[in-house]
Amino acid sequence: MVTINDIARQAGVAKSTVSRYLNNGSVSSATRKKLDEIVKETGYTPNTFARSLKAAKTNMIGVIIPRLNSASTNEVLSGIDQKARENGYDLIITNSNQNMQRELGNIQTLIKQKVEGIILLAREITESHRKLINDANIPFLVLGQKAEAIHSMAYADYEAGYTIGRYAVELGHRDFLFFGVSEQDKAVGSERKNGFLDSLENVTETNVTIIETSFSKRIAYQDALTSLPKSTASYVVCATDNIAIAVLKAAVELEYSIPEKFSISGFGGYEETDYVQPTITTMSYPYKEMGIQAVENLTKLLEGTDIPYETLLPNELIVKNSTIRKKRV
Repeated sequence: MVTINDIARQAGVAKSTVSRYLNNGSVSSATRKKLDEIVKETGYTPNTFARSLKAAKTNMIGVIIPRLNSASTNEVLSGIDQKARENGYDLIITNSNQNMQRELGNIQTLIKQKVEGIILLAREITESHRKLINDANIPFLVLGQKAEAIHSMAYADYEAGYTIGRYAVELGHRDFLFFGVSEQDKAVGSERKNGFLDSLENVTETNVTIIETSFSKRIAYQDALTSLPKSTASYVVCATDNIAIAVLKAAVELEYSIPEKFSISGFGGYEETDYVQPTITTMSYPYKEMGIQAVENLTKLLEGTDIPYETLLPNELIVKNSTIRKKRV
């Protein structure tokens, strides 16, 4: 028996697009024509009872965030809230607290609440995620991570890591300490680090020590207190601005003069990097713009407009007082 999944696969569109087509929703003329032909060829007959259950319009969008104490998440949410109100949508926001099972449960809960679409600020996309998303029958948008065959929006994290590495090399630095996080978070834990390492590939006489720490400033601070006295690095790269702030605090307590002892930089462009001494060089990310564009993209999907599966947002190097040229010995 032909299923809605078969129709979607054959047409090369999302299952939610087929669902809108079957419910006389907004679908582009080209897509509608293609689906008309496939339905006619396959003799597919939709389950009218199931369709009737989904007919009611709720004007609600579900949002799943990874944790509450995140400056970047708050900025993204600010953009989502602003644009959702402009577009006439209400939000249901759930927190997974960086727990995958809780995150999967939140997806199921939002589907039961009959939200029209879901925005997920993700750390990773597993096969369990993919199954739920495929079965949801509604538009789904992943933020912060690239997700094959799922509509996603991500930052240019690899490029950001590469930019920081080239910047440090141009300042004459060759000995590095990199504070990263688990590669379970592909964007922050893997792509930023890989971009940085690749930027050093053709640079001679470099040395890199990698420390895996946490998003938590408290844990990063403790790790820095332990690691910094053992390091000869002249440049410390931190995978987030919060980690950079924690490392700076540890350096001050160890009575190191920054940036004379070593330079420090982070990723994020958080406002807090302007309220420490010295101010911290960072890769600035368009978090609020991400939230605004996420609702714009989800609205297009709800209206049946095709959008690229992957949207990549740029970032910008902001040089402040925590980095200097390495003095020649």
